[in-house]
Amino acid sequence: MKKVTLLFVSFMMLYAMHSTALAQFRKVPATVTDAFKNKYPDASRVEWKDKLSAFAAVFYIGNLKHEARFNNKGEWLQTEYVINKDSLPAPVADGLDKSKYAEWLIDDAYKILLPGDVVQYRLEAEKSNLQRKNLLFSSEGRLLKDRATL
Repeated sequence: MKKVTLLFVSFMMLYAMHSTALAQFRKVPATVTDAFKNKYPDASRVEWKDKLSAFAAVFYIGNLKHEARFNNKGEWLQTEYVINKDSLPAPVADGLDKSKYAEWLIDDAYKILLPGDVVQYRLEAEKSNLQRKNLLFSSEGRLLKDRATL
């Protein structure tokens, strides 16, 4: 019994140390915050998140919530924000209608801005509580990815 208790306590201590290590937040480098301020000088209510491979700034421009990602060097990777699903560009709506997900319910739609003036659209789609996907479309309406989600 002592061995089981000791093993259990040891496991819990290792788990607690591991969880604490994962929860630590790296300091956002000045190059990243400077790049953000240059790209979005009108941003308000800025909060930073550590995404391990990048830093994400969640912020508002007016009443519209955005999320922008930057790498460690301060290079902008992408910005995403919610749009009204009824305002999807015609090629994207047409691409969805022609896809195998045409009958799925679209919960939310996001516009994604990428370097090189590339625009993509991410749609959160569901057929049931167990069948949920993130659908990524090009601005021309081509389905680029369909990734399962929770």
